[in-house]
Amino acid sequence: MKQHASAYNQRLLRGQSPSYERLQARFAEDGSELGVAPRPLHCGWGRLLIGHTYPEPAALSAELLNERPGERDIALYVAAPQQVLAQAPQQLFLDPSDTLRLWFSDYRPAQRVFRGFRIRRAQNEADWAAINQLYLRRRMLPIDPSLLTPRHQGGPVYWLAEDDDSGAVIGSVMGLNHQKAFQDPERGSSLWCLAVDPRCTRPGVGEVLVRHLVEHFMSRGLSYLDLSVLHDNRLAKNLYAKLGFRNLPTFAIKRKNGINETLFLGPGPQADFNPYARIIVDEAHRRGIEVQVDDAEAGLFTLVHGGRRVRCRESLSDLTSAVSMTLCQDKSLTHKMLKGAGLRVPAQQLAGSADDNQDFLDEHQRVVVKPLDGEQGNGVAVDLSTLEDVQSAIEHARQFDSRVLLESFHEGLDLRIVVIGFNVVAAAIRRPAQITGDGQHSVIELIEAQSRRRQAATGGESRIPVDQETQRTVQAAGFEYDSVLPKGQLLAVRRAANLHTGGHLEDVTDTLHPTLVDAAVRAARALDIPVVGMDLMVPAADQPEYVFIEANERVGLANHEPRPTAEKFVDLLFPHSRPA
Repeated sequence: MKQHASAYNQRLLRGQSPSYERLQARFAEDGSELGVAPRPLHCGWGRLLIGHTYPEPAALSAELLNERPGERDIALYVAAPQQVLAQAPQQLFLDPSDTLRLWFSDYRPAQRVFRGFRIRRAQNEADWAAINQLYLRRRMLPIDPSLLTPRHQGGPVYWLAEDDDSGAVIGSVMGLNHQKAFQDPERGSSLWCLAVDPRCTRPGVGEVLVRHLVEHFMSRGLSYLDLSVLHDNRLAKNLYAKLGFRNLPTFAIKRKNGINETLFLGPGPQADFNPYARIIVDEAHRRGIEVQVDDAEAGLFTLVHGGRRVRCRESLSDLTSAVSMTLCQDKSLTHKMLKGAGLRVPAQQLAGSADDNQDFLDEHQRVVVKPLDGEQGNGVAVDLSTLEDVQSAIEHARQFDSRVLLESFHEGLDLRIVVIGFNVVAAAIRRPAQITGDGQHSVIELIEAQSRRRQAATGGESRIPVDQETQRTVQAAGFEYDSVLPKGQLLAVRRAANLHTGGHLEDVTDTLHPTLVDAAVRAARALDIPVVGMDLMVPAADQPEYVFIEANERVGLANHEPRPTAEKFVDLLFPHSRPA
């Protein structure tokens, strides 16, 4: 058996796959002597089916068709996929992912030390809940630990990366020992479900998780580690190439279901949309709605379905009137409309002479400066308490609009509520950009490194500006750009919690207080706008107190995944396209 399997692996690496019949006959012959039988392994989100343990294509096909609703089964190491697909061509498809292999004889340990987190096994319900939150942020299927194949029967093991300072789970990976799972004579192993929190400030988490799994299986006397990665996941492939993984010419098959739709429907419009347009375009394509690209760089596209045409710029569509859009863009008009609807708003006035500005500052002690018509946090300065800072912020804001507003500053958390069709669809606390000290690098070096990570995680949509507002925030905390931040210390480097300036979101949809839900819907109706992001300052998401800050007519739906923001948006535009 060992000689047969070794020869098979060598032929795979040379691109010479043996026939399905010969391979299955060999495994059936030798496997029967070892008492091996085809047995799916449950990973908590679906089952892994080892292709060459099935005696014939029909048996593997039948097992894939037994997939449970809401799960995702994967058949790996399928030598002759066309024979399996022929059994159920309408229900199965060839997964476009690539399979990669690292021979442990090629592995080289890391040359640098990664600090600030540790790797350990998932042990209890709190660990599973934390891993599932991480997977949901990455649009991955959550785990049901009660479904896992027990480890003594060859089931998987989950490892997690835990931040040393906060104790938060910042990464996770699953490993499978093939020798235990199906008595693999080649002593193989595999890696699945590698995920790193997109908000993570620690470098190298993904690499360390992979290396930990490699070294764990090496210590068990295994020979190689396989993994499956989407063919177009460039960042992941770069990491695996650096570690020594090579392509393995084998195949994987999955069942057509709602989870896998993006894989078997084929590519939608190939235009280079930003994430905020792309999430809508992909949802429309999934439903069979035609997408006409007008200007991808500007996020402009037209959706056509059943004789109905709707033009969009990201989440701004023909359904939003010019008047409603103006009411949102002009923050003084937003203020008047919401105040007139009986909603709580801050004090506000246009910036004027130095004396007028001083009077407003004397009355409110702490103020916010922002351009009258601005977006993405441009020109916004928060919590100013001196006339010098106010005047400087006004000059900066005038780069974005000649009209500048002064507002009373209110303590609290920055809450974004997304309202679509006058229903609350998502809500999140927006946290400002922050860095974590390592005792070695300067504040400016940490800011630049965190900015690069945020840019990579958001497709270039989020970065931390090195500007006057960032420097003022750093100095207010008692540091300078060239200061070395002590190990483990958190430092907020922006006051405004805007995603475009390096902030991140914490979903609070399920805990949102009914008063806040009602206030957001009333505000949307006061502005008569069908899709809007309402920004409020609140002491907590589950408390009724609030102050409205502004309304955004072009809300970034992609920021709130996995909440069904794009689905609800397309429902609004094309109600007859709703899935049954």
